[in-house]
Formats: sequence, C-alpha cells, structure tokens
Amino acid sequence: MSTANESQVAKRLESLLRLQSLDSKLDEIKKIKGDLPEEVQDLEDEIAGYETRIKKIGDEISDLDAQITDKEGAIREHQKHIQKYEEQKMNVRNDREFSAINREVESQELDIQLAHKAIKGIKEKIVQKEEQSTDTQKQLEERKKDLTSKRKELQSIMAEKEEDEQRLLKDREKRIKGMDERLYKAYMRLRGNLRNGLAVVLVKRDACGGCFNIVPPQRQVDVKEKKKIVVCEHCGRIFADVEEHIVQDKKKISRKKVAGSTSTGSVLKREFKEEREIRPVVRVEADSDSDAENEAEETE
Repeated sequence: MSTANESQVAKRLESLLRLQSLDSKLDEIKKIKGDLPEEVQDLEDEIAGYETRIKKIGDEISDLDAQITDKEGAIREHQKHIQKYEEQKMNVRNDREFSAINREVESQELDIQLAHKAIKGIKEKIVQKEEQSTDTQKQLEERKKDLTSKRKELQSIMAEKEEDEQRLLKDREKRIKGMDERLYKAYMRLRGNLRNGLAVVLVKRDACGGCFNIVPPQRQVDVKEKKKIVVCEHCGRIFADVEEHIVQDKKKISRKKVAGSTSTGSVLKREFKEEREIRPVVRVEADSDSDAENEAEETE
C-alpha cells in the first residue's frame, strides 16, 4: 500500500515538474515579447479614445451649425415682422398706433441684433471645436503610426515564436488533462502568487530552487523518498526532487599533483647523478690511452 502511494506521489510530482517546465518556456516567450502586447493594446485604446473624441467634436459642430440655422431662420422671421409693421404704418389712424408699431419694430430689430450676436458667438465656438478636432486628428495619426510600428515588431516576434508557443500550449493541454483538478488549481494559485512563476522546483545544493533558502537534511530526505508532497517552509514552493551534485575531492587531486612532481624531480636527480659518475671514467680512459702511447715511444 505504501509503495503504491509513493508511486502515485512520484507520478504527481513528475507531472507537476513537466507542467512547470512547459509554463517556464511559455513565460520565456512572454518575456521575449516583453510589454509589446500591452503597448499595442494601450495604443489601440488610445486611438479609439481619439476617434471617439473627434466624433464627439463633429457632433458638437453639427449641433452648433443647427443653432446657427435656427438663428438665421429667426432673423428672417423678425425681418418679415418688421416688413409687416412697416406696411401697417401706412394705415395708422393716430399717433398712439404709430408709436406702438414703432415699438414692435424696435423689438424685432433688437431680436435680430441678439440673433446676430449669438451667431457670432456660435461661429467662434465652431472655430475652437475645429481647432480641437485638427489637433486631435494629428495626435490620432501619430498614434496610428506608433501602432503600426509596434504591430510589425510584435508580428515579427510572433512569427519566430508562434510555432514553439503553439506546440507548448498543445503539450500543456495534454498534460493538464491527466492531472488532478485540485492539484492543478493549487499549482496555478501558487504560480499566481509568485513573481517568477516557479511553483515547482528542485532542491539544489541544499537550498530551495526558488527562494534559495537552506533546506534541512531531514526535509531533503522526505523529498527524496517521495512519500508525500513536500513544500518549502519559506516560500511554499513544491519540491519535486533533490538534485544530485558531485563534489570533487580537491585534496586528492593536489596530492596526486605533488606526487607527480616529486617523482619527476627524483628522476631528474637520478639522471644527473649517473651523468656525474660517467664523466670521471671517460677521463681515466683518456689518461690510460696517453700513457700507452708514451710507453710505445720509449720502446722504439
């Protein structure tokens, strides 16, 4: 029973580690893309805002034009009334009627003056709105150029990494299907809370592969046994396994080097000693040859 449980835990840890590997590769692709997707989205939102502003200004200008049309229509009506009153002056019977008609004419003329003044103010507003629209249009064109540039840059990166990203996403989908739902949710929640997205790590050189805090020996033993899922007591990351590392014995290497240098020195000393022993023999043989020649000359 314990063996089956250990096997089940080991499979879960292996599945989590492979999923973490896929997610890390996808994170690398996102890093290569950088902030370009967000920048493109921001530019698109900004362009949409400029277009909305231009449309709103256009609607306001249309409303102002309509107001001018209304004022001009009112002026024509006032002029008609003035013409009517002028005709009535020809048929007045007393000064009282004449004064009343004059007052009406003056009132109509005053209304015409006010209408002209209002039209002038409206036209000034239209000029201001048109200037705002022109400035906004310039900003819109600049942002469209920036958006085109950013999109080209993003498409270039996407073209390079699109195939890899799609392959990784497919592998990830396959990996998720065979996982326990609660374990996957815990993994994703942990990934979301961590800055670098590493939820499953190895114990490397007696330290957590995520936060680099020391992992106690007993905890490392628990990780190796894989009887249960062990997490880092500092950062909460899941330990998948303990990475084995070979420590070279520097003392042995240094001793070998010293032994080699000692043997080389002894050989040199031996050769030098033999050379010194050979040289006197050569001199003796040379002396004996000269003595033999002298004895031959005396005999002759």
